[in-house]
Amino acid sequence: MDQGALLKEKVHEGFVVETIEDMNVEYLNALKQTLLIVGDTELLSVPPLLSVYDKAPTLNSKITALAVIQDEIGHAHIAYRLLADLGVDTKELLYHREPHKWKNPYAFDFRLTTWIEVGVFNAFFDRAGYTLLGDAYEHTSYGPWKRALVKVDKEELFHLRNGEIIMRTAMEDPEKREEVQRAVDWMFPMALEFFGVADELKSRSAQLDYKLKGRSNDELRQKWLSTAVPFCESIGVKVPAHYDEATGKYVLDFPFPCKFDVENRKWLFDQPDTWENVIARFKQRGPQNREFVQQIQAGALAMQALREEVV
Repeated sequence: MDQGALLKEKVHEGFVVETIEDMNVEYLNALKQTLLIVGDTELLSVPPLLSVYDKAPTLNSKITALAVIQDEIGHAHIAYRLLADLGVDTKELLYHREPHKWKNPYAFDFRLTTWIEVGVFNAFFDRAGYTLLGDAYEHTSYGPWKRALVKVDKEELFHLRNGEIIMRTAMEDPEKREEVQRAVDWMFPMALEFFGVADELKSRSAQLDYKLKGRSNDELRQKWLSTAVPFCESIGVKVPAHYDEATGKYVLDFPFPCKFDVENRKWLFDQPDTWENVIARFKQRGPQNREFVQQIQAGALAMQALREEVV
C-alpha cells in the first residue's frame, strides 16, 4: 500500500494528524489550500462590513458590528498562523499578493449599501461559514485546526444570529420589508455559490479523501438550505427554494447556476449558466476586489515604505 492510501485509511479510522511529519505531500497541499481559502474568506469579509459601519442605527449596533469584525480578523489569524506553521510565508501572502489571486468568495467583492444588507450578510454568509467550518470542526483529521475551531464555531453562530435579529426586526417594520427582500434576492444565490461546484463536476477529492472535511459540496449546500430556508419563511421573506417531501431535500426554484448581472447585482433566473462560466466569473473577481484587498494591505505597505525612507 502506498503512502497516500495508507494515510487515507488511517485518518478514516480515526488517526489525528498533528505535524508535517504525519503528512504526505498530497495531504499537505490540500491542507494549505483549505486553510488559504478559509483565511482569505475570513479576512475579506471585513471590508464589506466596514463599508456600511457608519450606517449602524444605534451605538449597540456599532458595538456588535465591531465585535463581529474583530472575530473575523481573529478567525483569519488562526488560519494564517496554521499556514505559517506549515512553512508558508504569510507576510508575503497577505501584503504582496495581487488582489485577483485571493481566494475569498465572490460575494465579498461587493460593497454593502444598507444596514439591512449587513443583517442578510451575517444571516446568509456567516451561516455558510458556520456550515463549512462546523463540518470541519466535526470531521477534520488535522488536530491543530480542530482545536482552534472550538472558538470559531461559537463565534460564527453569534454572527448568524445577529443577522437573523437584524432581518427579523426589519421585517416587523412595513417600510423596511421590501428592503430586506431586495437584499435577499441577490445574496441568497451568492450564499449557495459558497459551497462550490456541483459534486458531479468536482475533479479533486483530497479534502474528503484525507478527512479535511466530512461532507461534499452538495451535502453542505443542503445543510445550509435546511436552516436558511425555514428561517426566511418564518419571518415572511421569499426565497427561491422549497422543501420537497418526495425526495426529503430542498429544491431550488431557479436554474443553478444562472447568469448574474454584476453591475446591477441581479440574478437572471431565466438564463441558466454553466459552472465553467461561473468559475470564470470568480476568477475575474467582483467590482470591489482590488479596493478591498488594498485596504487590507495599505497599512503594512505604508510602514514598509516608511522604513525604507529611514534606511
